[in-house]
Order: sequence, then C-alpha cells, then structure tokens
Amino acid sequence: MVMGIPGPSELDEVQQPAQEPERPGVRLREALSTLPAYVPGASGASPGVFKLSSNEVPYPPLPAVLAAIADAAEDINRYPQMYADRLTHAIAAHHDQVADRVLVGNGSVAVAELIIRAMCEPGDEVVYAWRSFEAYPILVQVAGGTSVQVPNTADGRHDLDAMAAAIGERTRMVIVCTPNNPTGATISHSELVAFLEKVPSDVMVLLDEAYVHFVRSEDPIDAFSLLPVYKNLVILRTFAKAYGLAGLRVGYAVGRRRLIRTLRTASTPFGVNAIAQAAALAAIEQDAAVGARVAAVVAERERVLGELRAQGWDDIGDPQGNFFWLPLGDAAGTFAADALAAGVTVRPFAGDGVRVTIGEPEANDIVLELTKRWVRGASSGNGADETGVGGSLQR
Repeated sequence: MVMGIPGPSELDEVQQPAQEPERPGVRLREALSTLPAYVPGASGASPGVFKLSSNEVPYPPLPAVLAAIADAAEDINRYPQMYADRLTHAIAAHHDQVADRVLVGNGSVAVAELIIRAMCEPGDEVVYAWRSFEAYPILVQVAGGTSVQVPNTADGRHDLDAMAAAIGERTRMVIVCTPNNPTGATISHSELVAFLEKVPSDVMVLLDEAYVHFVRSEDPIDAFSLLPVYKNLVILRTFAKAYGLAGLRVGYAVGRRRLIRTLRTASTPFGVNAIAQAAALAAIEQDAAVGARVAAVVAERERVLGELRAQGWDDIGDPQGNFFWLPLGDAAGTFAADALAAGVTVRPFAGDGVRVTIGEPEANDIVLELTKRWVRGASSGNGADETGVGGSLQR
C-alpha cells in the first residue's frame, strides 16, 4: 500500500457517515387513519362519453352568470367580501328571511363540515340514514364524532321512526337528506313535522335540501315555515345543482340568529371566492331561467322513469332529485363498466346499486338502451342478452 493513500477498510470509514437514529414523523389524529374514502363521480373526459356520475345539470352557465364572472375576474387582485355580505342579503331576501339567519360557505359540504365541527365534542354522536351522502361519515369522523347510521327502508327512504329511536344521550345532531342522495327518495312535510316533534330540542336537525328544486311530490317540505317553530332546525342548500354552479362551490345554511352568528365567527375568513360570490348573486336573480331549466330536467326525469318502468324496473321508487337509483346490489360495478363501454359514466356504490344523473336526452337514451338489455339478460337467465352486454341483474 502506498503511504498516504487509505486502504479499502480505511476508505469505508471515511466515506460512510455515522447512522443517525430515525426521527419520528409528525403524528396525525388516529381517527384520520380509518377515514372512509369519498369517491367522486367518474369523469366523462373521453371523447363521446357523457358524464352522468356527479348529479350536475347538463346546461352551460346562464349568460347573466357568465357576464358576472367576467366582470368579477377583473378584480381578483382584491379580496372578496369576508362573509359574502351581498350574497347573504340576496339569499335572505329570496327566502323572505333576515340576513342574520344565513351563513354562506364554500359549498354546502364545507358548511356542513363547519356545523358538525361546531356541534361535536369527541365521542358525540351524529345520526343519519344509510345509504346517504358519502361525505357524512367523513365529516363526522374528522370532527371526532361518532356516526350512528340507520338503514334506509327497502325502497330507499329514511326510516324516521328508527332514526328518532337512535337518538341517545350523546346525540348532538341528526342529518336528514331529502331527496336522499343517492336513492332519490323524499320525505313529506307532514313526516318531517312528526319527526321534529320526536327530536329533543337540544339536538340539531340538519335538513340537507341540495336537490329541493327538483321535487314534485304531493306533500313537499316547506322548510322555511318550520324555522320559527323548531329552533333546532337548520336548512342546508347549494348553488351546485339547480343553479348549475358546481364548479364554483357555493352553499349556505339558514337557522336561528344566535347559532348562525356563532358559526360565522368560526368560519374560514374569505371562505367564498369573489368570482363564486358574483356568479351566485347573478344566478339567484335569474328565477325564470333557472326554473325553466329545472322544469326541463324534471320532464326528462319523468320520461326516463316512465321508460324504465315500462321495461320492468318496478323497484326504482319515486326519485325526486335530478337522478335515479338502480338497486343492483353486487352487480353495480358490472353495470357501471357496461355503461362506460356504451358511452356514459354512472356512479356505482359497491354492493348496493347505481346512481344515474338525468343528463342530455341523448345520454339518457344510451342508459335506457342499456337497462333494456340488462332486463332481457336477466329474463334469459344467463346474465347477458344476445349482444353480450349485461351482467347478473339482482333485483
């Protein structure tokens, strides 16, 4: 070995740094490690594929809304109104309420999250029907609460008697989703009143009416008439559905003044961006145009439901949202795959069924052709019709 040049063993000692003990990583709350996943509707990004998986309206924004967005875009270097004051007053006037009763947020999901966080200490319970909106169990668990899920009736409706019976000493909230997402079933005004009479006054009832504009039932809920009587009632609504602003995220809650005032102080500052505020303000002033679009969706829904019943789908209930529910059980995934192959995306719920949005008539016709093939495949007893499309129809 040449003097001054380290040998192999000496080189290893020079080049290898000392092993440091592994440092522990940051620790999140244990409850977050078991959160259920929220699965968004599949995108219809492929050319020629219609998206019927996210309960969006099939129409582009109204011209007045587009104009408001363009105007607002010129000032996006400025902060929006912190609590969306102009929009808050417009919503209040629209519902014949005072502005102190209205809380606007970044979509109705964000408003629901704020309310649940404000209501629940660790271990407190939130009662809701299941299956219902996928976000509920996530929001409750993140807040440290405990979900109490009450099974729907066989026709996809809330079992209000069972939900009332599930209220216990730790119950802080009950969520009522009507029309229920994803089954589309509604409860009537008289049923809601009877339920409210059973709920203790210190338990909040959060009435999620995301799809209320599409309801055409015989005894529709008039939620705002109940606010003066039931002070534990909070109404939750959104601009994502009937108003067609799903991409801008605007929702709101209406409740008693003291509650809303406290929630507002706990909300995210500047939580609704300036463009969303402007768009929602323009949209709420377009009653006639929005109403016409809703009426068109409802008419198309009734056409589709009539065709489905004529095909033999006698278990689809009476859906009142801008979607319908096929109770396919374990065949849900197969149906969704067949739908994608046919040119539409739908929303499967593993083991339960498939939710299908009412979209463009052309897209709805694709679905109707697929459901017809599935009925033929089921009646043949081999799980598929002569075209090879279909799966085991479990009804």
